[in-house]
Amino acid sequence: MKEKLASFIIVMVLFSFESNPILCQSDLDSVGRKRLVWTSSALGLGYGTSTYLLNEVWYKDYPRSSFHFFNDWGEWNRMDKIGHVFSSQFQSNYAYHLYKWSGLSEKRSILYGSVTSLMFQSTVELLDGFSSQWGFSGYDFGANIMGTSLFAIQQSLWGEQKIMFKVSGGKRNYEKIALAENGNNISLNQRANELFGKSVASRFLKDYNSQTYWVSFNINSLSKAQKWPAWLNMSIGYGAENLYGGFENEWVENNNLITLSKQEYPRYHQVYFSPDIDLTKIKTQSRLLKTVFGVLNIFKFPLPALEWSSQGGFSFHFLKF
Repeated sequence: MKEKLASFIIVMVLFSFESNPILCQSDLDSVGRKRLVWTSSALGLGYGTSTYLLNEVWYKDYPRSSFHFFNDWGEWNRMDKIGHVFSSQFQSNYAYHLYKWSGLSEKRSILYGSVTSLMFQSTVELLDGFSSQWGFSGYDFGANIMGTSLFAIQQSLWGEQKIMFKVSGGKRNYEKIALAENGNNISLNQRANELFGKSVASRFLKDYNSQTYWVSFNINSLSKAQKWPAWLNMSIGYGAENLYGGFENEWVENNNLITLSKQEYPRYHQVYFSPDIDLTKIKTQSRLLKTVFGVLNIFKFPLPALEWSSQGGFSFHFLKF
């Protein structure tokens, strides 16, 4: 997914600055301006680097076009829309922490963190708008605003993120042989390599079949009784299966149109119910561990899960990744 590539630049910047023991032990008043310069420079570098990489990976092999719009509401079973909400929220959150580390006030950190996230995400939409392969998606842009707003509202009202979007997944093995509607044998593994890449990193970014997005709620923070462990969350996940194309499972291969059987390979979705762990609620005196927990908290912790599938009803997973 294009927006994730930009997102992880912020993760690396946050980790490098927040875990620096020399800067963190310095007096905030004397180094505040220097920190802000470092933060602004790092985010600017991240913005430029991610924009360059996005162009190299996704856009340079496709012709440019005049700015245009694209209706992608039904694409990828809307997994990409949830991905935009997820990326926007955690980008805003990480940028916010960078600005707080720089010494800015709470309100300014929330504002600048939100604007930074929208800037990163909007660049992706603009690049799409000038590419013949894609187009500016109003739905993607709306999802970006939704994720940023989810961060800003919670941080303004509660001073924390009680509701977090998270992601889980891993590289999966695809069938080498499948039957197309015309009766020809095809390789789904080859199709997956063409669509999602071969590396673990590429598959994690682009393979919607292996991804699950979660809305994770901190029980103790949302409960008046506060009898639950501070780190315990409950989460609802959403995933999709048999996606071998944006809208349909068909593509051109060797000048032949390949169409997968809808009976053998139906496109469907799954809903999961599972406990989760809010790593930021685990008490530690180590600044390094706090930073590591904050970075890793965008990933759903592998735990048992109940699945409901639109194709096969209920099932149970001892560990859902």
